[in-house]
Amino acid sequence: MFESPCKSINVLNAWSESQEELHETQPVSPRGTRKRVKAKKKKRKQQQQNEKRSVSAPQLCTDDADKGRTEKKYRPDEPIGRGIFQIGKKSHDVVLTETRVTWTPIQPETPTADRDVKKQEEYVELKDVFAVKVKRRRSAGQQTGGTLLGITLFQCKKKGLKLKEHAIHLNNLSADHCEIWFKSLKEILSGFKNRPKSLKVFVNPISHKKEAYQLYLDEVAPLFKLADIEADVTITKRKGHALSILKDCSLEDYDGVVCVGGDGSVAEVAHGLLLRAQMDAGRDTDSIFTPVQAALPLGIIPAGSTDVVACSVHGIRRAMTAALHIIMGHHQPVDVCSFSSMGRLLRFGFSAMFGFGGWTLALAERHRWMPPSQRREFALIKTLANLKPEDCELSFITSRGAEDQTKCEDGSWQTRQGLYLNISIMAIPCLCSMAPRGLAPTTRLSNGSMALIAVGNTSRSEFIKHLKRYSSTNNQFGFSFIETHTVKAVKLRPRSQGSYDVSEENEECDSKTMPIISSEGTYPWNIDGDLLEVPSELLIRYNVSQTQMYSSNPLEDCDFSVSDSKTDS
Repeated sequence: MFESPCKSINVLNAWSESQEELHETQPVSPRGTRKRVKAKKKKRKQQQQNEKRSVSAPQLCTDDADKGRTEKKYRPDEPIGRGIFQIGKKSHDVVLTETRVTWTPIQPETPTADRDVKKQEEYVELKDVFAVKVKRRRSAGQQTGGTLLGITLFQCKKKGLKLKEHAIHLNNLSADHCEIWFKSLKEILSGFKNRPKSLKVFVNPISHKKEAYQLYLDEVAPLFKLADIEADVTITKRKGHALSILKDCSLEDYDGVVCVGGDGSVAEVAHGLLLRAQMDAGRDTDSIFTPVQAALPLGIIPAGSTDVVACSVHGIRRAMTAALHIIMGHHQPVDVCSFSSMGRLLRFGFSAMFGFGGWTLALAERHRWMPPSQRREFALIKTLANLKPEDCELSFITSRGAEDQTKCEDGSWQTRQGLYLNISIMAIPCLCSMAPRGLAPTTRLSNGSMALIAVGNTSRSEFIKHLKRYSSTNNQFGFSFIETHTVKAVKLRPRSQGSYDVSEENEECDSKTMPIISSEGTYPWNIDGDLLEVPSELLIRYNVSQTQMYSSNPLEDCDFSVSDSKTDS
């Protein structure tokens, strides 16, 4: 069991603080090692010589991170520290360079010794290490002090899309020996500049069955503490709370922003970061403009019901994986789009649905007294039972992808008029457990375009077949009534007064003769899981990778299917 130290002011302070705050309740006994040392004087003499060399090792300097701190520089493969540590039950010769720690077991000399040692050599790349701590043995109830056991490296290990914490224990009873290694390793780890040291964290307390904050405390906060990251946590009290804070807070105090919640919370924080960037740049958001990039990267801890954005960014719904991406400073550019109506910016976001997707959400919002899963199922079934098309004018500008640098206003608009059951515009793949390949499987996180999916009028049975294919390996777009386009701008103007009845008072009425829309003169849009009511035409424009997120690109790593689990076992 480990306790991590407070954030150090400098390397020397970090050493003294860590001496007092890291311990293990099940210590590794050095008794067997001392017996072997007494029995073999030659081995003991060699160990003392190695320790002496390690203690006298110079302070190290990494290339860009440590300029001005020390004069001596080392080649990446040049040993800058060497010593003997017990790893597991064996003594090892451990070598430190600027890029890795390598260890090989110490064994008697034999004719094949060199060949055997090469086979048993192990190492860890320091770019995969996110913390180093001093290890002490303490008795039950002891809060400070204790017997020094050595140092521990904490590694971020990757298996497929999953990231997990792994501890490597280097046991040595010499305080001088451990101090020099601790300081040297701290010096190297401080050179990774993308890794955050101060984060603004927003937690939506009603997400994850009202357990989002506990999820943060159990799965994320201990890792942040281990990595010496200061977290300024705000538990949001209402919708728009995070947005209001991001508009006014001092972003210079932070290295990044983290959201613990579902898609609605993530969209609000992303919108807040981008809106703040436009305000700081003096941009007029009520006109056609090219947005500037958000000042800080965004980290997402999945704690919602579907977590479409988190699944698209990480490829997996696991809090530990998301937290380690943040700690390691993995950055991934992510495309966003802007939503405007009547010349006024409404918000930034990642995806939008009109028609069936909008009406389903509008109906679910009217029944928030129901449990979330029951509410969604009820809204889906009722909207399918009342399935009707929307009469729309749909215009779009096609895109050639990342190499297409022409402005939206300079493009050629193509226009369609007709009846549509659902229209989706997505800047990211929109992965979730119900659509493991994504609602828009042909798009990527930063491929320079959006996916437009227009589902024309058809029978209810054919539309249900289309929906079912999202969870299968069949092509969900392989129907004559569906058209897909790669676009950089979309305009949608409804030409009817709505076809769905979402009013509880009129549930007994025939909706064919009494069409009622969500609010008078408005049309419901599903924007990243949030209901947005728009009175007229909506313009959706692609904006070039304006958000950096803590992640690596899952679609470039491997094939995957999305898991429902939000925590790592």
